[in-house]
Amino acid sequence: MEFRLLLPLLAAPSLLSGCGPADDPHGQSPQAPASPSAQAEAAPSTDSAPLPDDPFLWLEEVEGEKALQWVADRNAASDAALGAGAQYEALFAEALDILDSDARIPYGSLRGGYVYNFWRDETHIRGLWRRASLESYKTEAPDWEPILSIDALAEREGENWVFKGADCLPPAYERCMVRLSRGGKDAAVQREFSIADKGFVDGGFEIAEAKSGVAWADEDTLLVGTDWGEGSLTASGYARIVKRWRRGAPLADAETLFEGEAADVSVSAATSHDAGAATSFIIRSKTFFESEIHILKDGLKDGGLVRLPLPPRASIAAIFRGRALVTLQEPWTHQGTAYAKGDLVALDLNDLGAELVYAPGPRQAVQGVAAAKDAVYVQILDNVAGKIAAFTPTETGWARRDLALPENGIVSIVSANSDRSDLMVRFNSPVRPDTLFYMDPAGAITPIKSLPALFDASGVVVEQREAVSTDGTAIPYFVIGKAEAIEPGAGAPVHLYAYGGFEIPLLPGYSATTGRLWLERGGVYVIANIRGGGEFGPAWHQAGLKTNRQIIYDDFYAVAEALIADGVATPQTLGISGGSNGGLLMGVALTQRPDLFGAVSILVPLLDMLRYDRLLAGASWVGEFGDPANAEERAFLAGISPYHNIDPDADYPTPLIYTSTKDDRVHPGHARKFAARLKEYGHPFYYYENTEGGHAGAANNRQTAKRLALMYNYMLRELTPAQ
Repeated sequence: MEFRLLLPLLAAPSLLSGCGPADDPHGQSPQAPASPSAQAEAAPSTDSAPLPDDPFLWLEEVEGEKALQWVADRNAASDAALGAGAQYEALFAEALDILDSDARIPYGSLRGGYVYNFWRDETHIRGLWRRASLESYKTEAPDWEPILSIDALAEREGENWVFKGADCLPPAYERCMVRLSRGGKDAAVQREFSIADKGFVDGGFEIAEAKSGVAWADEDTLLVGTDWGEGSLTASGYARIVKRWRRGAPLADAETLFEGEAADVSVSAATSHDAGAATSFIIRSKTFFESEIHILKDGLKDGGLVRLPLPPRASIAAIFRGRALVTLQEPWTHQGTAYAKGDLVALDLNDLGAELVYAPGPRQAVQGVAAAKDAVYVQILDNVAGKIAAFTPTETGWARRDLALPENGIVSIVSANSDRSDLMVRFNSPVRPDTLFYMDPAGAITPIKSLPALFDASGVVVEQREAVSTDGTAIPYFVIGKAEAIEPGAGAPVHLYAYGGFEIPLLPGYSATTGRLWLERGGVYVIANIRGGGEFGPAWHQAGLKTNRQIIYDDFYAVAEALIADGVATPQTLGISGGSNGGLLMGVALTQRPDLFGAVSILVPLLDMLRYDRLLAGASWVGEFGDPANAEERAFLAGISPYHNIDPDADYPTPLIYTSTKDDRVHPGHARKFAARLKEYGHPFYYYENTEGGHAGAANNRQTAKRLALMYNYMLRELTPAQ
């Protein structure tokens, strides 16, 4: 799991190898976050240009009475239109059946002889944190030991708790900082928990609700970045001060280790427990892409901070035998040796020497890195197909060994640990359900769990094709559907999904919900690997930054036009969807090219691009989208901002807009105001706002099932009117 230094909420847990829940793999594919990351960019300048008049600012009052009544009215109308009827009920039941299915693989983390798992089903609506011994886990019916029931906790405390994970202290993993969110927000309460006692520690560490980051320094010391009071947060809403908090002392008396600036994204801490040795870092994220990484030297008590000689655009992915495994987002010359953008490099934390571990080819990328006791494991994308290679240091460089795993699919490291030589790996493809492989300390790889087919994939084919964008670049995309559905002129409804941002790749994995709700009904599913993503490394992402962003949208239109030219779709049968940054893509597509699409599903979106930097974590993403305070970038943003480019006279397809009241990352005001402007101009739309769920849009399986059923009912109605 990548140690992404720019994430104030996620950096420390990933480096710590905390024992929180694994991502549920049976929701909507592709298996990638559908949101702008909590990573952030520098705040805009305080002398931003005046904004155009906005009659709908009142909809930015998240819990305002008038705004909530507006939401309730829109929800009622959309529920009546899309959330009722035989087709909706069938879609909802099928989605929930998959999401609650006992046949799901209980993915988890290897920690101290146990596999930790977080499980939701029809009984455990909010979820159950549990564990089983490794030997028991390998069996068909593991003997699960309950640790913490979130349902029981929420009822006992009268809170709407959503479990956000736990960071546990190696090597015993018996003390954990558990993160609990009210309604699914990013902001969470953190409390110290004892695995042995199965309860919160009396008088233990506790941090009030905030977008906090913590790292265990030792069993009696935490490194904490949180809301320390007035002036302690960045303009992005994250901590700018990291302190050392010792057990028994009030949090207010914690010792300051580092202070950043208000214009930074965040300051956070992380600790690596590499082969039993704790090494702590302070990360100053100056922008989304640029950071300063400091190591706390000479012990935790009296050591000072030493800045590592890394370029600003670099990320530490793992720590292995005293080396930092670094992925480069820009070229770097160190001690006379030149390294290329995209390379994986090992930096010795003692003598600061560096050496190349792996250099991806032009159609390859490092997707992830994990350190085990005896090797570094690298997830590699090769023309959007996955493989895993083990790297070990030798006297002449790093030796590579490819793991013997199935080909032509997606592979990912489920769990690896610096104090263990074994690991767990997952494989799937759009038509092959998940298999969980276990590699023992001797290197033997065996399947230990398999997901049964949760939809009928007979006759479904997967084709990787290419479209040519406006600058001549080949844009890959995957077409998934029954052979007869993708034949030219078949007239099947087509669902095109894309994201295009933040160096996040979209991968064609197994999605039971897409299969059951869409493919089985004769639909075609298409994944577009447009620029802005990470399918081919940093250059693929950086091609569409800021004022170059139109190329991302042109890539998307090129895929749509190729589907139409090949006869797979027509504008009347082509529906599109995307969430968060992908929701922005949907809004731009609706306003720029309404002629191409018959349905547009816009999920938890950014849509007001002249004001986004002033809303919640919006200042976080200036490095991705551009700064409205910069004249050149503002002019570009004004030209693409969906909220400001709705044409009263245009003929738009009727969109579905979905967001969450509890989304404290991308402000629900984006979706609300966009819908209100559509209504003002007389354009029809559907709007649904879940009152909880955070940026994921759903806080439990029933809410996820509703979101999926609403979207697919909408797609079927709009693209196949006879239904």
